[in-house]
Amino acid sequence: MDLTLKTYDEEVFQNISLQKKNLCNKEFLNCVFKKCDLRECNFAGSIFIGCVFDSTNLTNMNVDKCSFRDVSFKGCKLIGIIFSTINTFLNSWIFTNCKLDFCVFRDIKIENSQFKGCVIKETEFIDTDLRGSDFSNSDLYSSRFQHCDLRKVNFVGAKNYCINPTENRLKKARFSQPEVLSLIESLGVVVE
Repeated sequence: MDLTLKTYDEEVFQNISLQKKNLCNKEFLNCVFKKCDLRECNFAGSIFIGCVFDSTNLTNMNVDKCSFRDVSFKGCKLIGIIFSTINTFLNSWIFTNCKLDFCVFRDIKIENSQFKGCVIKETEFIDTDLRGSDFSNSDLYSSRFQHCDLRKVNFVGAKNYCINPTENRLKKARFSQPEVLSLIESLGVVVE
């Protein structure tokens, strides 16, 4: 399939492979991507508004200067994506039951983001504003939170996180037991 138009409105893309396609500066309005292969696509400068990505492979996708407004990702594979260069103005997205491995969220403001029931492995959150976000029931194995604003973030049911309370802002963040004990590991405290 060749996407030559600049704007797509209420289109459904299902079971298509656009691997390594150059799709820069496109507008996708209320579109659905279901069971698509978008590995290594270049979406630099594209705008996604009201879109749904369902069971889609987005591995190594280029999202430089992309905008995401009211976008949901359900059961998607997002590996090796550098989100640090997205346009965060009016950004709003929801990740549900997704795999986000080896991604980078550095030096960006993505307040109120939702990462529910996701596997977020070896992902960097450095100097990231995540206030009011939701990581409930997610597995954050080897993901790094450093110099982040985590105020009012929901970590209830989350596991395998490593968060140093002296390096991050945690006021009113919510955690569940026994995982909350990992917060004191960085302090050298031994719990018996």
